[in-house]
Order: sequence, then structure tokens, then C-alpha cells
Amino acid sequence: MNKSTFEEQLALNGRLIYTNKGDSMMPLIREDRDLLIISPANGRLKKYDVPLYKRDSGQYVLHRILKVREDDYVICGDNRWKKEYGITDRHIIGRLTEIVRNGRTISVEDKKYRCYVHLWCDLFPLRALIVHIIFKIRKELRKRRR
Repeated sequence: MNKSTFEEQLALNGRLIYTNKGDSMMPLIREDRDLLIISPANGRLKKYDVPLYKRDSGQYVLHRILKVREDDYVICGDNRWKKEYGITDRHIIGRLTEIVRNGRTISVEDKKYRCYVHLWCDLFPLRALIVHIIFKIRKELRKRRR
């Protein structure tokens, strides 16, 4: 089987369809369960967009834009508390446009989706604190089990 990159698939098909690895976008995106449809990013992205980008390390990441700055974006996963800085347009491969969950397609233009996004992002300080506390508790529980 010939392996191709996300960039090659997007260029070849005009969109990329895949399932993600990791829990950084929970609860919206579930690992190995939801299909993600990525379209080319045309121009600058906006706050609340979910870009697929490639870090300088070569790692592919799908996280949400919290702030658009002049030269870069402030980005964070929905299930993370640390913001990432320095992601520029050269890192961006595409933008999430749809999620397919249990056979049902959810567009990023859907009113319920937009409501979720605003609540989730606009309450970032409170959400980040809660996610951080849960992370610390889980880490301590794992340590005690050993």
C-alpha cells in the first residue's frame, strides 16, 4: 500500500477525510470514531476555525483558533489548557468543515455547532482550569495505582 501525506491527499482529492488520534479535541471529536472532513484553507483563518496544521517537528495537529494575530494564531485543543503560539499560515494545511458522527454530518456552519464553539471558547479560562484540575487528578490516580 502506498502511503501519502495529508497534503498530497488534499491536493489530489480537494478534501481530506480521516479519523483522528488523540483526545485533544474531546468532547467534540472522538478518537477513532468520528470522520473529519478537511478542506483547503483559503486565505487567513478566523477565530473558532479548526485548522489541520503541521508543526515544525512534523507532527500533524487539529486544534481550534482562539485568537487571530497579525502574524500568527493562538491555538488550543478543546480538551487542553495550554495555548500554542507561533502557528503561522505556512503551517496550515486545511480547515475542518464537517464532522461525520454515527452517519450524521455536522457542518461547522450548523447553529448548534456554533453555539458549542462560542460557549467552549468564550469560557476558556474556566474550562482550562477545570481541564487542568481533571488532568492533575488523573495523573495522581495513575501514580497511586503503580
